[in-house]
Amino acid sequence: MLEHEAKRLLRFAGIDIPHGALYSDVAGNAWPAVIERYPVAVKAQVHGGGRGKQGGVLKADNAIAATEAARQLLAASFSGEQPQSVLIEPWIAVQREMYLALTVDGRADGYVLMYAPRGGMEIEESAPPLRYAIGTPQRFRGHVLRGLLEPAEPDYRVREKVIVLAQRLVELAASHDCTTVEINPLGLLEDGSLVALDARIARDEWAAFRNADIARLVGEEQGRADARLLACLEMKHMYVRLDGDIGLISGGAGMTMAAMDMIAALGGHPACFLDASPGPTSARGYRPAINMLDADPAVKVILVSIFGGGTQMQRVAHAMKDLMAERASTKPVVFRLDGTHVDQVPEILAQFGARNHDSLESAVAEAVKLAGRTA
Repeated sequence: MLEHEAKRLLRFAGIDIPHGALYSDVAGNAWPAVIERYPVAVKAQVHGGGRGKQGGVLKADNAIAATEAARQLLAASFSGEQPQSVLIEPWIAVQREMYLALTVDGRADGYVLMYAPRGGMEIEESAPPLRYAIGTPQRFRGHVLRGLLEPAEPDYRVREKVIVLAQRLVELAASHDCTTVEINPLGLLEDGSLVALDARIARDEWAAFRNADIARLVGEEQGRADARLLACLEMKHMYVRLDGDIGLISGGAGMTMAAMDMIAALGGHPACFLDASPGPTSARGYRPAINMLDADPAVKVILVSIFGGGTQMQRVAHAMKDLMAERASTKPVVFRLDGTHVDQVPEILAQFGARNHDSLESAVAEAVKLAGRTA
């Protein structure tokens, strides 16, 4: 979600936000009438993080400077995305910037709340925030959070307000299918009030079937995706880009995570999480995944690790044979296919000069070695 969309949800949950206005077209639209007092912050509305460090937030002391700042931001690009709108808000003087976030964590069987007495752009370099493993929303306890906050937050008035905000974040996340709600910075004003100066919210796309807002957001995200990613989505592949160089195609989220962990354990770096379940058995099913990784310049090696009980491995092997024949890329591909009719796989792979590894560890070891050679 964009910042202004996230803040709309925060306001709905009873959390104070600056009173701002959205502006999208410097040439064609009049300057928002609600902007009466200056200075203001002009903020590019983009989906990626790190906007502030990239110059995506500008201060303007008057309407002329604000118009020029908006024009500048709308013409710029941040992490490869050009903003379609800017958010104009009062430039608020704060006594202190803090950090407050709620996210889903499997280790907590639900939500984890995080708080730091210092926030803002340098949160990554500051001490790790304290964590309150809540779990399900019903398990939130104010007295537990109060005890955790006492060593980190000496001001009892701030502690009590953070507890109230935390409870509202939990209620917001549960009622709107949010996987992450982050307020950074959370501003402490001179009068003691807390205001969400910036916000980021991620919502569970798998809840789109029951939530029209999420369905709209998923549609907008897919509209921004390139053709290769859209082809993967059409095949129901789950793709998450990482920062490594070993492209992984696997079947099942658990198997994919296991392969990623093994890549890291053997000294490699996964380039993606690409779950190709529920087990396509044709070249058409796997083609988008292969095309995606072939086109990624950071990927040096592709590892195909598929295990199937109901999926017949000889059919997967035939699909790979067809795909390898049509590839233009020379990136090496390592195979580990295991499951039903796996005894037929070695002969099929041998027809195009490949071999099937007997274990995932063996396949990962070769992929890591090849990635190192092509560095």
